[in-house]
Amino acid sequence: TLPCPPGARPCIPRDFGHGSLVCVCNATYCDTLDPLVLPAPGSYVKYESSKAGKRLERSEGRFQHSLHTPGLLLTLNITTLYQRMKGFGGSLSDAAAMNILRLSRPAQDNLLRSYFSECGIEYNLIRVPMACSDFSVRPYSYDDVPHDYELKHFRLADEDVKMKV
Repeated sequence: TLPCPPGARPCIPRDFGHGSLVCVCNATYCDTLDPLVLPAPGSYVKYESSKAGKRLERSEGRFQHSLHTPGLLLTLNITTLYQRMKGFGGSLSDAAAMNILRLSRPAQDNLLRSYFSECGIEYNLIRVPMACSDFSVRPYSYDDVPHDYELKHFRLADEDVKMKV
């Protein structure tokens, strides 16, 4: 794993003129988070991002047993569980791999740290599309030979070997 720089590093916002901001992440700088620590019982931690420029801004609070104010009312019943969370992640498409591979090695390290490390958003799942997707530069599949039910012509494409596998 890549080491985390000490202390959270703030987002350096950049505006590309499309109504929202992005954070600069390059070979020398990338914003980071402090490692996630579970809050005490009865408390919560909220991370908020916004179009106006907030980037995983951290705040803390305490749950109240009863609140009689107008507006949103959220009821949390901790005795009823509906599903288990396996994790969070994203998709590593041809386009994503091509863009990552075009970066310098230090920029790649910073980018991957921002997604997968404890000073980033700690992704722990990745979906890799099989063959082409709508984020590929060309259409392709693993076996384009009609009626090849035994898959004698099955081959991974260069995109899969070089960028996904």
